[in-house]
Amino acid sequence: MSDNVSAQAAVATDGAGPPLDADGAAESVRPTSSTPASSTLASSTSVSSSPVSSSPVGSTSASAASDGRVTAGWGATRASSFVRDWFARHETELVDFRRDLHMHPELGRQEHRTAERILDRLTAAGLRPQRLADIPGVWCDIATGGPNEAADVEGPVVMLRADMDALPLQDAKDVPYASTVPGVCHACGHDVHTTVVLGAGLALAEYARHSPLPGTVRLLFQPAEETMPGGALEVIDAGVLKPVGAALTVHCDPALDVGTIGLRPGPITSAADLVEITLAGPGGHTSRPQNTVDLVYALGALITQLPAALNRRIDPRSALALVWGQVQAGTVPNAIPRTAQVRGTVRTLSRDTWETAPELIEQLAHQIVAPFGADIVVDYRQGVPPVVNAAEFVDAFDAAVTAAFGHGAATTVAQSLGGEDFGWYLTHVPGALARLGTRTPGGETYDLHQGDYLVDERAIGIGVRLLAGAALESFSRLS
Repeated sequence: MSDNVSAQAAVATDGAGPPLDADGAAESVRPTSSTPASSTLASSTSVSSSPVSSSPVGSTSASAASDGRVTAGWGATRASSFVRDWFARHETELVDFRRDLHMHPELGRQEHRTAERILDRLTAAGLRPQRLADIPGVWCDIATGGPNEAADVEGPVVMLRADMDALPLQDAKDVPYASTVPGVCHACGHDVHTTVVLGAGLALAEYARHSPLPGTVRLLFQPAEETMPGGALEVIDAGVLKPVGAALTVHCDPALDVGTIGLRPGPITSAADLVEITLAGPGGHTSRPQNTVDLVYALGALITQLPAALNRRIDPRSALALVWGQVQAGTVPNAIPRTAQVRGTVRTLSRDTWETAPELIEQLAHQIVAPFGADIVVDYRQGVPPVVNAAEFVDAFDAAVTAAFGHGAATTVAQSLGGEDFGWYLTHVPGALARLGTRTPGGETYDLHQGDYLVDERAIGIGVRLLAGAALESFSRLS
């Protein structure tokens, strides 16, 4: 996620401790990031598998509880038990898989090793993963009875998406699985996202061998989320989205305790763009600014006046924020430079404002600089639109939470000013993003895009069960 601001919970969660299953039983304790997998996972207690009926999971729609929340149908609850038991058997493998990705992070459009690991595991499960032609991405379909290919897709298609890329940051954690790549680490949870989608897919593939699914689940492992405008556009151009009826994803949230799922209908992230403005003039001596174009003075006016002008031209409910992050002008104190540049980000909560911002910012920038006589070039790069969750698929997540963990595990979160290129998919199909709590209850609150970001690895099991359940719940909303 192009985001260093995690969403804050708008509604307090009830209690602390390990999450509960829907029947009220506490889950077995899972390892935290500082606990070796071999010690804690070996003591995890699995439960006996529930019998699996041949009735389609999606044949039973969710119902509304007396408090207005969506409750899962009996089919989803049965599938949730299957996925719970599946994860208990595969927990060690998935934690080890995530740690391997964490030790070998790869930047955007360089995720070749990560893609190969995913391809190998899906192939070993008897599935037929497909490579993306021009970028290191992977997709794979899961349908009733086993392997499936795009040409065989029938019925509704629900896509589960994971992003794979890491960040150009030094890993600052003292853990045995710290990054082995200097200056690169997973500081946004994409290693967790990849593991969760892989686990959900493998669990659903095994489930589908015994129980008919009312459609197809498409797994997507996407590269380059941290770039602008993001790898999602290349995935869409490759045609992966064509048969998809709904798209779902999760994003790690270090402000939520592990076992808590953050939900929000409507916009849940903001648009995030880059703007670079370059000024030019003849240069000169600082003793004679009247004989030239004082670029530093003009740049200073631009830096302070452009954000202020936007505040008077944009509806304040859009919450547009232009924040500068880099300024460059001159090399010595007594010479007026010939070029000067400022770079920053533009974020807004409104899709409409996002669409009009480039033209307005260029217009205002020219008007502010004009009195100083400087030449100006505005390079505005639209990054990602807001992620706008469709209410019916937020309900699908809510029903999955209820089936797996009970009502108390879901909470409403505020809209984040961070950007996510998952928003591009939702300009084509409906869907939703849920926030996956990764903070150890009572522990430190970390932040995304920081080298010390530490994930409570119990979040992997929560995410697997959440996404598998939400995929199944989504079928009835597409019929």
